[in-house]
Amino acid sequence: MTTAPQPVSERSWESLRTPEKLALKQASARLADDFAGLYGTETIERFLASSFDQFADHAKITRFLPLLAERFAHQRLQALARVEGLHDDGKPVVFFQALTGDKAVAWSGGSEPGIEVNPAAIAAMAERGIDISREFPKPWTDETVRAADVVVTMGCGDACPIFPGKRYENWDVEDPAGQSVEDVRPIRDEVERRVRSLMASLSL
Repeated sequence: MTTAPQPVSERSWESLRTPEKLALKQASARLADDFAGLYGTETIERFLASSFDQFADHAKITRFLPLLAERFAHQRLQALARVEGLHDDGKPVVFFQALTGDKAVAWSGGSEPGIEVNPAAIAAMAERGIDISREFPKPWTDETVRAADVVVTMGCGDACPIFPGKRYENWDVEDPAGQSVEDVRPIRDEVERRVRSLMASLSL
């Protein structure tokens, strides 16, 4: 059974300029190619529209909204296909990526995502040779949590979506928001230590 996204706001599609509408149509066509045989046009457009809405009310630069919506919709549809048993590549789905390479699939999200990635975090990760400058804050969705083999939380408390039978790990690490690069470095190193420990537990 397909998980229905939240209703699309009237603001989203009706107020878009022609270039944005064209970009979303092109995004829809690419998603249709990627998920051919799994999901039809109606489902893809619904997920694309609701993904667009997730960012529309908070975006500072609107010209990137169609691209963000496409990337987020792709992640959600990929997760949904896994939940519904339509696609499973055998890779464990966990919330980390750089250290696992192609051995696992990593998704990230937050209960109250910000509007941009912390610049200090970008700089600190670049010191480790990891480029997160193209990442973007995004919310948890039911389908991504349901598709995960391991869900790593960082203090979201009651806001964290809980599904029976899932493996949850809460990592009690300091919030890097508003901190300098110097302050973010030990947080980065602690997260790396925990990621490596999780990789070992998954035999990665």
